Amino acid sequence: MTSSQDLRKQLAEQDPEFRRLLEEHRTREQRLEELARKGWLSTEEEQEEKRLKKEKLQLKDQMEARVRSRTK
Repeated sequence: MTSSQDLRKQLAEQDPEFRRLLEEHRTREQRLEELARKGWLSTEEEQEEKRLKKEKLQLKDQMEARVRSRTK
């Protein structure tokens, strides 16, 4: 495991905010997987998919910012 992976694991265990961001990220990933398994998406589901992808990326950016702040 790299030191970056170690730090993420440590943050997930010790930092409540990082853990919250990680759980929200996972929740959105799970919903995106559900949508991906569907053969056809309604207009509302397509909009939800786009929103979830944006939110997931924002959460990842916030997690990475916390990781970077710990490495300085």
